[in-house]
Amino acid sequence: MRLGSIAAAVLAVLFCLAGRAAAAGYADWAAVVVAGDFHAHSGAESEVFDNARRDITNDLEGVGFQPNNIMQFSVRPALYPLQHPRHSDGQTVSTSLWDLSNGTSGGCFAYFTSHGSPDGILIGDDTLTPTTINQTISNACGDRPTVVFVSACYSGVFVPLLAGPNRMVMTAARRDRTSFGCGESDRYTFFDACFLQYFKNAGDFPNLAKEVEACVSEHETKEKVKYPSEPQISIGANVAAQLPRWK
Repeated sequence: MRLGSIAAAVLAVLFCLAGRAAAAGYADWAAVVVAGDFHAHSGAESEVFDNARRDITNDLEGVGFQPNNIMQFSVRPALYPLQHPRHSDGQTVSTSLWDLSNGTSGGCFAYFTSHGSPDGILIGDDTLTPTTINQTISNACGDRPTVVFVSACYSGVFVPLLAGPNRMVMTAARRDRTSFGCGESDRYTFFDACFLQYFKNAGDFPNLAKEVEACVSEHETKEKVKYPSEPQISIGANVAAQLPRWK
């Protein structure tokens, strides 16, 4: 066989393998979607985080994540019997992601939406620190391709520990800035709204991150926010090539 023919054959095999990986998509990924609180910034009750939890889960299913491989979490799970969320607390989230990862062989996806502080993110009655979240994801997902979104004020504090070659991480704000949109009458936070607005047409997570970043900036400019949240994005050296497209 001539060299050109050998090269063509090798390319054909590579394209075939890539096609199989793309076809598999997210069907064997483990996913958790966590609403960590049920209050607006005023302290009054609000559905803003649970709205995002529900609708993000629906969109994940729409691009190939399997319902049996997704677990939702709510502080008030009894209010949402049709969605079957588990209770939002650090131990339950950690155990559930571990169980899901042991039943799948693909990557991991985690989305947290709640109030945040420079110490971490509010999940139920506890503030989960970057160290705690990193341990949860590391224990369950190891070196699998992993995508993490943290939608909360000051959520940039999570980037240094969560970042890694096999991980893509996006946060709603830099470590010293608040994010916006968790009022009593808001349907979603600014960040969650942008995620949902661009998810279906983005085609992949890196492109989605860019769209969300621009969208949040546009919202904040329109609202004349004095100190923009400045969402943070970290895409590991290995992970981009491992993330299937959905469009």
